[in-house]
Parts: sequence; C-alpha cells; structure tokens
Amino acid sequence: MACLHYQVEQPQGKLVRVVRGAIYDVAVDVRRSSPTFGRWAGCVLSADNGLQSWIPAGMAHGFLALGDGAEVCCKATSYHAPDLERCLRWDDPVIGVAWPLEQTGLVAPRLSARDAAATGWHDANLLP
Repeated sequence: MACLHYQVEQPQGKLVRVVRGAIYDVAVDVRRSSPTFGRWAGCVLSADNGLQSWIPAGMAHGFLALGDGAEVCCKATSYHAPDLERCLRWDDPVIGVAWPLEQTGLVAPRLSARDAAATGWHDANLLP
C-alpha cells in the first residue's frame, strides 16, 4: 500500500490493471477547479475480473493489495518527475477513503518511510 500519489505542474493520467492477485484502487480529485474536488472513488481490480481503472490527470492515486503477491501494471501519460511528486496520507480524515483493511487481515497497512511521512489534505500542495 502506498499513500495517494500525484504530480504538480506535470499531472499524469494513469491506466491501471492487475495481472496477478487483487487490489483496492483509489483516486482522489486534487483539482481545485473541478466539480468533484476532494471526492474519492475506489474499486477492486483483479487478475480474475480483468477490470482496468482510468485515473485522469489531476487525481491522486493509491491502492491496497488485497493479498500477497499482487502485481500491478500502470501506464502513464507523462514521465515520472520525482521533484514534482506529492503524497497525501492514506488515512486523512478529511478525504475519508473507506479502505477495506478487513479483507487484508491488517489493522493498518505497511508503509514505506516516505509514504508514512505523507502530508494531510489541509497541508497539501493541491492543483489549481
């Protein structure tokens, strides 16, 4: 599991699919000018259901592996720019994503040190 990632100045659209296992895939609208600003959507993607998720540019994106060995493929509309990347906390109460942790057997997800240090909604560098 990762925090919710997005890029400023060079937003990326992403096409996400799962080739092994299953994930709960989430997008959060971080575009202030959007009528869906601050809202999130989530769905289960798996190798079995064959579904894909299109994440438009200007959305933060993250996922929760619903078991061991999930493999995810992601195609992006622009290159990754680490200096432009921003991260939102996966558990920010303002966003309120309903992560299905009970399906993983975890109380909280395992995060990298970088993802554990992600900012909250009120401190985030959101898009215009």
